[in-house]
Amino acid sequence: MLRNRTPFRWLLLLWLAVLASCDIFQNDPPTPLPTPQPDGQELFVSADLIATVPKVTLQGLAVLSGLGNFAPFAKYDVTFYRFVYKVKYQGQDIQASGLLGIPQGTPTAPALLSAQHGTMFKQSDAPSNFPNTFSGFELFASTGFVTVIPDFIGYGISKNIFHPYYDKPASALAVVNMVKAAQYFLATKSVAINDNLFLVGYSEGGYVTMAAQQEIETHAGHNLAVTAAAEGAGGYDLTGFMNLIATVPTYASPSFLAFIIQAYNTTYTWNRPLTEFFQEPYAGKIPGLLNGTKTTDEINAELTTSPAALFTPTFYANLKNPNGELVLKQKLADNGFGDWVPESPTRLYHGTNDESVFYQTSETTFNRFKAAGATNVEFFPIPGGMHRTSIEPMMVNALPWLQSLDK
Repeated sequence: MLRNRTPFRWLLLLWLAVLASCDIFQNDPPTPLPTPQPDGQELFVSADLIATVPKVTLQGLAVLSGLGNFAPFAKYDVTFYRFVYKVKYQGQDIQASGLLGIPQGTPTAPALLSAQHGTMFKQSDAPSNFPNTFSGFELFASTGFVTVIPDFIGYGISKNIFHPYYDKPASALAVVNMVKAAQYFLATKSVAINDNLFLVGYSEGGYVTMAAQQEIETHAGHNLAVTAAAEGAGGYDLTGFMNLIATVPTYASPSFLAFIIQAYNTTYTWNRPLTEFFQEPYAGKIPGLLNGTKTTDEINAELTTSPAALFTPTFYANLKNPNGELVLKQKLADNGFGDWVPESPTRLYHGTNDESVFYQTSETTFNRFKAAGATNVEFFPIPGGMHRTSIEPMMVNALPWLQSLDK
């Protein structure tokens, strides 16, 4: 019987070696596979042809909209489509919309670029309403990029939803899903594009662009890669922004404050009476002001530029109190960018005299990125630039940079 132990022992050792090679006894867990995400075919709904617009018409629109310095870059006629795709919002599949522009006659396969517009209040301003509205980002298509411009959830076909303003998940997926659906549609139409993907945005669109960049860079299951991103005047540091609001005597864009409070109150189903946030007569006015029929200037004219007079004394005091309005402050932090650092080449832009989205929000975000070891991030202050005057300098600077990376 003793003679039989040796072969058994060797068989046992061999089996243990096999198990060890399979990491059965390793302490480190196996690397998880990327979570599968919906592909473009699943996300695509429809693309309705609008028109092919000559480059001279787009150049004229650029001049009329205050983007005259960008007009010379427009070189191609563009075919535009009203685009509909799917996105998951609050656990439900909904349809979202946007504008797709395909440049005509480019010498080589163009890159795909997603352009994100700034804060809008009027439903008629949604990019998918082109040519009845013009965001300016349509010009990127005439420079030679296949361009998608998401309406964002709450506009266009999803206008029955109150826009989830500065909600990071909704912002990110509105971009990412349109990009993937557009890739599928272009393939069905045999429209060749190269492997590059560029992201551009200004104001709220700067924030949405950063949200989409983080989503792509941290979720490999999307099977996307950002070639470069240009982000201007976005409220990336929401906590810092609201802290400043609690200290400044005047704020030029009270419409933005009404919008973010009402959006959070609705998006997160707090359903708190607006009188808990705003003094009268403003609390009673805000629902009507934010019903999608008024412009920024019209809303601002009905509010006050004094935060102390706009907000109730209790709410205003709680903004300054570290222990006040903790639920709101947590959401502001959740919708910021935490410890994330961009991996792809990134440029931030901001006017130094921005009266609506404080310059400090970009400055502190850039400094945090650099302190965390970011090597691909640059910051371009626009001297003397205000919120509306800084978009053109940004676009004129960003376009040649993006073109230089389109290889």
